[in-house]
Amino acid sequence: MSWVQKLYETYGQSKGREPTGTSVLLPVSHSIQQAHVEITLNEHGNFISARTIGKEETIIPATEQSAGRTGRIPPPHPLCDKVQYCAADYPEMGGSKPSFFKEYEAQLAEWCNSPHSHAKAQSVLTYVRKRQVVADLVREDVLHLGADGKLLTRWASETQAPELFRVLTAKSGERDQGDAFIRWHVREPDNPCTAVWEDASLQDAWAKFDASTKEAVGVCMVTGEMQASLALSHPKRIRHSGDGAKLISANDSSGYTFRGRFTDDTGQQACGVSYEVTQKAHNALRWLIQRQAYRNGDQVVVSWAVAGKPIPDPFGNSLTLMLAGIAVQQQSATPELSLGDDAGQAFAKRLNLALAGYRANIGPPDDIVVMGLDSATPGRMAITYYRELNGSEFLERIEAWHKAHAWPQNFGRDLKFVGAPAPRDIAEAAFGRRLDDKLKKSTVERLLPCIIDGQPLPRDLVESTVRRASNRVGLDHWEWEKTLGIACALFKGAFKNKEYEMSLETDRHSRDYLYGRLLAIAEHIENRALYVAGERRDTTAAKLMQRFADRPASTWRIIEPALKPYISRLRTKRSGFMHEMDKLLDEIIPSFVGDDFLDDSKLSGEFLLGYHCQRQILNPPKTDTTTVTEDAPTE
Repeated sequence: MSWVQKLYETYGQSKGREPTGTSVLLPVSHSIQQAHVEITLNEHGNFISARTIGKEETIIPATEQSAGRTGRIPPPHPLCDKVQYCAADYPEMGGSKPSFFKEYEAQLAEWCNSPHSHAKAQSVLTYVRKRQVVADLVREDVLHLGADGKLLTRWASETQAPELFRVLTAKSGERDQGDAFIRWHVREPDNPCTAVWEDASLQDAWAKFDASTKEAVGVCMVTGEMQASLALSHPKRIRHSGDGAKLISANDSSGYTFRGRFTDDTGQQACGVSYEVTQKAHNALRWLIQRQAYRNGDQVVVSWAVAGKPIPDPFGNSLTLMLAGIAVQQQSATPELSLGDDAGQAFAKRLNLALAGYRANIGPPDDIVVMGLDSATPGRMAITYYRELNGSEFLERIEAWHKAHAWPQNFGRDLKFVGAPAPRDIAEAAFGRRLDDKLKKSTVERLLPCIIDGQPLPRDLVESTVRRASNRVGLDHWEWEKTLGIACALFKGAFKNKEYEMSLETDRHSRDYLYGRLLAIAEHIENRALYVAGERRDTTAAKLMQRFADRPASTWRIIEPALKPYISRLRTKRSGFMHEMDKLLDEIIPSFVGDDFLDDSKLSGEFLLGYHCQRQILNPPKTDTTTVTEDAPTE
C-alpha cells in the first residue's frame, strides 16, 4: 500500500497550494461529472432559468456508493444528478428509464435535516419537491417533447438537432433525455457564489455529513490508526470522467475468488483503508494524471514529487526538459546550441543549466514517485510500474538518460535540437508511425525501466530503429531524417562504453564508422553534381543505402563507378570542391585496418553515426546568417 500512502501525503502537501491556472484537488466525498444542463434557483427554491451547457466538468458531492455506482439500482448523488434522479415528473413525461427520484429525495432530505445542512441544498430540495423539473426544462427549450407529449429519443435531422441531443450519448440510435446531468445555481442574498460546485462551505458541509454516516470500524493500513470509517468502496473515474476501472476493488460475493482466506467480500480483512485516506489518495492521483501524465489510450504513466515540487518529465525529449528547466529557474533567455565540434559540450552545459533549476527546488530527501497504470478490462486497473526514488537519485537518472542518448535531432524545419528523443518518438522510429496502440504501449513500458532504473536498451528496439533508418527509400524524407537522428541516439546510448562523440571523430578507424563516412561523401559528391546540372533526384548512395548496410564492400563497388561521371563533371566546373573530396577519400580509405575494406559482412548501427557526423560537416545546418550560394547546395 505504499502508493496509497504516497498519494495521501501528496494530497496533504498540495491541497490549497495548487499552481495557478491548473485544476484543483477534489475535496473529500466529492466526485467529478460531466454536466449537460444548468438550472438556476433563488434562495426559496423557486425556478429562475435553465440552459444547456454542453459537457462541463463539474465537482459534485458524492457518497461512497454513488462515486462508483453500477448495477440495476444505482445509488443517487446527493445534490447534482441526472434528470431521471432529480425530476419526479420524468415518468409522467414519457421517460423510458426507471425513475430514482424517491431515493434521490430521501438522501437529500436526510442531509438537509442533519446538523450539517446547507442553505443551497435546502433550496434544491424545496424545488425538486415541486415535481416540475422536466416541465420547467421543456418550457426553457432544454428538454424536448414529441407530438404525443412524451420526451423525444430521436431527432429527424442530426445536423439540426438541439444542443442537448448532440452531447448525449446515443444507444442504438436513440438518446434518452433522462441521461442529461443537472447542476445547480442558487442565488442567495449577500453571497456572490451561486454555483453549488464552487461553494466551499457547501462542500465542507457535505463532507462532514458524509463522515457522520460511516460505521465500518477498523485499522487503516496507511495511517496505522483505528478509524471509525473504513472504506467499503473505492473511487473510479481516475484517468478521466468516463473511466470505470478501479485500482482497489472487493465485491466478490458470488464468485468467491478468495474463498478459504476471508469470510466477507468487503476486502477489509485483506487490507483496511480509511474512507478519508482512499478519497484523498485517489483525488491526488486523478489530479496528477490530469496535470502531468503521459497518456496512450488506457495507459497512463505519471511522475511527481510528494512535496508538490516541479520535476522533469521522464517522457519528454531533451528540448522539452531544457525549456521546462529554464522556466523553473525563471530565466527568459537560453543559450543557443551549435551543431559543430562543440555540440556535446554545448548540450551538456544546457542540460546542466536546466537540471540546476530542478535541483534548486528538489533536495536529496524529497520523495519522487513514478507510477504506471493500465487496464485490460473496463472495471479493473493495474499498476504496471512503480518506483520510489529520492530527489537526487531521480535527477541523476534523468540526466544519465539524456546525456547517454543525446544526438542532433531533426524533427522538421521548425524542430531541430540536440538531445535524447522522447519514448513516443522512439516507438514510432522503431515500428513506424502507424503502429497500433498495443505495440506503442508495450514499447513505452519497455523503455520506462531504461529511463528510471538505468537498465540497458532492448537490443531488438535498437536494431529495428537502425534497420528503418537504413531503409531510406522506404520513408518520406522528413520521416527518414527524424528516424536517422533517433537511430543514432539509441545506438550511441546502447554502446556508451565506446564513448561516441556527437561530432566527427577523424581518429575513429573502425570499419563500420569509416564505411558510414564513405557513404556520406559519395552522396555529397553526387548531390553537388546534380545541383550544378540543375537536376533533382535521389542519389545512388541514397537508393542503395539499405543494400550498403547489408553488404558494404560489394555495394561500394557499385557506388564508386557510378560516381565517375559526376567526378569528371565536377573536376571541370568545381575543381576546388573535388580537390577537398579527393583529400577526404584518400584519408579515409587507407584508414581501414587490414582487410576491413574488403569485408562484406553486415554493418552495425555504428555506420549511421559515421554517416551522420560526416554529413553534418559536409552540409552544416543553416543559421540566420547563412546565405545559400551556388557552391553551397542544401539537401
